[in-house]
Amino acid sequence: MFYSVQGTLSHANPAFAVVVCGGVGYKCYISDTTLGALPKVGQEVLLYTHLAVREDAMDLYGFATETELDLFKLLISVSGVGPKAGLAILSELAPDRLTVAIAAGDAKAIARAKGVGSKTAQRVIIELQGKLGVLGDMDNAEQVMAVGAANASGNAADAVEALTAFGYSKSEASLAVGRLDGTLPTEVLIKEALKALSRL
Repeated sequence: MFYSVQGTLSHANPAFAVVVCGGVGYKCYISDTTLGALPKVGQEVLLYTHLAVREDAMDLYGFATETELDLFKLLISVSGVGPKAGLAILSELAPDRLTVAIAAGDAKAIARAKGVGSKTAQRVIIELQGKLGVLGDMDNAEQVMAVGAANASGNAADAVEALTAFGYSKSEASLAVGRLDGTLPTEVLIKEALKALSRL
């Protein structure tokens, strides 16, 4: 129903923002990622929106980018993930980090979101791993391809496993290894990936 709202930002806090359009203030629930992208109160803002309709309420959710909105819609399509859980996941992981976590099968990163358990995080990964291509973001697409290559098998997969044993998350390890030539020996992949990770 509402694709976006554009107007003056009249209020913002970690839970929601209010955008005044034509004299009407629209309360939009937002993620921490969107909160960080908002201008100062009194300035013009554009939020991409999703209207969640329930029996007892109609809630508007606002996002700074179309990519974040698309990810939110994908998240709430997962059984057991409602709008609040979707927003919590996007507050914990910015869109680029979330797509990498899903591609890498990093349930621990997703489960760090408030109110999201490990079973729900696993369900997000299972149901969304094949759907990330619909986002159309080239940077994300390249990261997802790199992660997929690292997790396939062989030396790259062994290097990812070793890096996670060193304490790196599966997302970080997969992304670092996935950007390297997977035909290199495992030891070289680990060494080069550690160099890349130390620069982050």
